[in-house]
Amino acid sequence: MTRKPLQLGRRSPIPASPEKAVLDRVPNPHADTDYLARFTMPEFTCLCPITGQPDFAHLVIDYAPGRFLVESKSLKLYLNSYRNHGAFHEDCTIAIGKTLVAVIKPKYLRIGGYWYPRGGMPIDVFWQAGKIPQGVWVPDHGVAPYRGRG
Repeated sequence: MTRKPLQLGRRSPIPASPEKAVLDRVPNPHADTDYLARFTMPEFTCLCPITGQPDFAHLVIDYAPGRFLVESKSLKLYLNSYRNHGAFHEDCTIAIGKTLVAVIKPKYLRIGGYWYPRGGMPIDVFWQAGKIPQGVWVPDHGVAPYRGRG
């Protein structure tokens, strides 16, 4: 999924779908150090595959990098490519996690999808791969239990 040149530093439109998106990876300048990186996307959007209505989530992605980092602009474009993509909450959350693992091969990755309610019920989806390296601090996601997600 990685290609040259990177999307960084040039105009890059939002891909039409996750399948058309490209995740760029870059070398980890601290591959000899165990640490955690976090990406938070509080306004993730996709479409319900049945009704076509928009669904919204607060995504939190934590990973302990190995040899590679995910390039953040490409991650933003990839995540935004879901805005016209129809998929259930579970599918979106797990697919994003699995795609990241396939591209950057982290030591550890976890994703939390905190979905806003439809029909009065929020659906929160959590997935992880790998093991947390010893001594690495993994803070709480900091997303409030559902009470309007405020």
